[in-house]
Amino acid sequence: MLEQRIQQHFIDSADLKYQAAQTLSKPLAAAVQAVLACVTSGGKVLACGNGGSAADAQHFAAEFVGRFERERPELGAIALTTDTSILTAIANDYDFERVFAKQVRALGQAGDVLLALSTSGNSANVLAAVEAAHEREMTVVALTGRGGGRIGNALRETDVHVCVPHERTARIQEVHLLALHCICDGVDAQLLGEQEPPT
Repeated sequence: MLEQRIQQHFIDSADLKYQAAQTLSKPLAAAVQAVLACVTSGGKVLACGNGGSAADAQHFAAEFVGRFERERPELGAIALTTDTSILTAIANDYDFERVFAKQVRALGQAGDVLLALSTSGNSANVLAAVEAAHEREMTVVALTGRGGGRIGNALRETDVHVCVPHERTARIQEVHLLALHCICDGVDAQLLGEQEPPT
């Protein structure tokens, strides 16, 4: 019984990835172009999200500053989820809704990219970060699910929306991780040329 349940998770995850591949390839290609334009002009990516999405933001920043699968020059990325002094000061002195927006206003510049992760599309602090990014003339790359929620509705034509067509948080997060790997790989391919990934 337990083994069947586990196998079903694998099957459901694989099915969603197959279904989403065609739907998400176009917005992911646009995300690669937005991030590439940012970093090749000296900009940086600011990434934010809550819970598992916070972990994804940090994962992305690590692969961008360090490397994905190939050696290349360092690329600018900051996860806005990691400085506990900043997070707790803003949450305590203001409210938790502003923990990312205040960092975007402090660190973001025109031409930078905000990578906004929210499985529901309704995270208030991520939505506030999107609004702050627009004030700073930044491009937003939003990774959401469940139709995109309020974040999807707040995006501009110049932004990129990668919305996973599913309702379940775990499945959405699994596709978000794959999407982030696609962005990293796409940027590397544009910077370094096509190459077979290591096996």
